[in-house]
Amino acid sequence: MSKKVYIGIDIGSSRTKVVLLDEMKNLLGYSINKSGYNFAETAKLCIEDSLKMANLCHDDIAKTVSTGYGKRNVEFADFEKTEIGCHAKGCYHYFPEEISIIDIGGQDNKIIKLDETGKRKNFKMNRKCAAGTGAFLEEMAMRLDVRIEDMNALAERSTETIKIGSFCTVFSATEVLDNIRKGKKVEDLVKGLFYSVIKRVLEMDSLEGKVVMTGGVVAHNPLIVKMTGEELGIDIYVAEYPQLTGAIGAALYAMES
Repeated sequence: MSKKVYIGIDIGSSRTKVVLLDEMKNLLGYSINKSGYNFAETAKLCIEDSLKMANLCHDDIAKTVSTGYGKRNVEFADFEKTEIGCHAKGCYHYFPEEISIIDIGGQDNKIIKLDETGKRKNFKMNRKCAAGTGAFLEEMAMRLDVRIEDMNALAERSTETIKIGSFCTVFSATEVLDNIRKGKKVEDLVKGLFYSVIKRVLEMDSLEGKVVMTGGVVAHNPLIVKMTGEELGIDIYVAEYPQLTGAIGAALYAMES
């Protein structure tokens, strides 16, 4: 007998994430790819990869929901939901209590506050500037001539605190170049950039309840989570798949429909 699954598609400006959940809300398969130019084709590719991981086929799909920057480009989805709603639902699935969600994405950051029932109390998004986002770190990685995937390991070796204070990506790059001229170590500069990301996020809004961090930046840079906890003086929580929480929320909406 066919096993029905529910698909959540989160098309971000940088990465597209797809998850498959069964009727018991178990994660059976997932895929992450660069969003690229054709959002719909990327989503289809991610679905194929996810189905293959789960050893399932298209006939097993019960419902599909899209969210994120490119949600309207996925015409084959049954319906779409806002990314705020999907991130909230995905996080509350893992942490069913009063929480503040910090999501650090490719082009934007979000702080979403939920009460103990999962109802959204408030949310804030960053300004249009990319400072404090994944795009900011990618730009700085190019300036420092390091791979984006190596930044966390570099920052963990830092022995000096360098604080990058500018609010603008362009001015931050000027600060980085000035520190390079002064002979500062690359690992100290990377950690300084991490601190800049954290500062941009924390000044967006106050936090209430348990603090949960999500997003691709969090998934690939666990030091940012540790540094945020140290800055706030509290424990920070991270879902098992922090980059997938939006897609998981979309799949949960598909299931409820």
